[in-house]
Amino acid sequence: MEASYRPPWWYRGRHLQTVWGPLFRWPHRSPLRRERWHTPDGDFLDLDWLEGEGPLVLLLHGLEGSSGSHYAAGLLREAAALGWRAVVLHFRSCSGELNRTRRLYHAGETSDLDWVVGRLGAREPSTPLGLVGVSLGGNVALKWLGERGEGAPAQVRAAATISTPFDLTACAESLDRGLNRLLYTARFLRSMKAKVRAKRQLYDGLVNVPAALRARTFAVYDRFATAPINGFADECDYWTRASCGPYLGRIRRPCLLINAANDPFTPLSTLPAATVAASPWLETAFLPEGGHVGFLEGRWGRRSWAERRALAFLRGHLS
Repeated sequence: MEASYRPPWWYRGRHLQTVWGPLFRWPHRSPLRRERWHTPDGDFLDLDWLEGEGPLVLLLHGLEGSSGSHYAAGLLREAAALGWRAVVLHFRSCSGELNRTRRLYHAGETSDLDWVVGRLGAREPSTPLGLVGVSLGGNVALKWLGERGEGAPAQVRAAATISTPFDLTACAESLDRGLNRLLYTARFLRSMKAKVRAKRQLYDGLVNVPAALRARTFAVYDRFATAPINGFADECDYWTRASCGPYLGRIRRPCLLINAANDPFTPLSTLPAATVAASPWLETAFLPEGGHVGFLEGRWGRRSWAERRALAFLRGHLS
């Protein structure tokens, strides 16, 4: 494995490195088997399984992502190359079917992950488990590991994250400005609003649905939708309490944090260099280039250095 990432000559700049994967990367998609797990609160979670042997990799997707996202397909291919099993946990409402309850997923929601890991451990107590979180999924994974600290299940051996937003306030403010708002925020809000619109009958008296549907920024959407749905006072309370940054120092499992300095979502100043330096559990690959969930390599940018590096890191702790 190369010590650092070298992008192709044509693959330059924060925006090209971010948008090329979703638009033009077509990785081989492994056949998956779906399981529906019914949650204790009367809802469901859909998990897509890659068959194999040995250790198990649990993948957590990003905002409005799924097992169909280009990075999920790439990570599944890397796991298949090792002969490992992998499973994509779809956050509520992200599997192609709206969930039943009022709840939607959000960047700091860790109770579903905790429940899934517990159930996996009960089913296969001797199987080593590694986590890979991408973008929002990285925030969820790291926050959960910090919340659990020394009490994290022994079955969970290590985690790797790609393009994690460690400080949600700074990331939301970055996404709500200028070109970022046009390129990224508008696309995310389109699908997020559709879910609120489809479930608006559940939000009577709780959510100002018309205001949420008019939102053109994360600040407004989170103020009128995410915060009230999930019990936060406002968008600032949500961003503060849901960010994984304050939890990093409590993590007691080996973790690799992969981020790019030119990530348009995550300001360079929010990368937690000091926290990492003080922890024997955290390792970083903070690189000059890569964009957000980019890091593509090869002549046509079909493979991801970050995905290969994440699985190589897990291999060192799960094998």
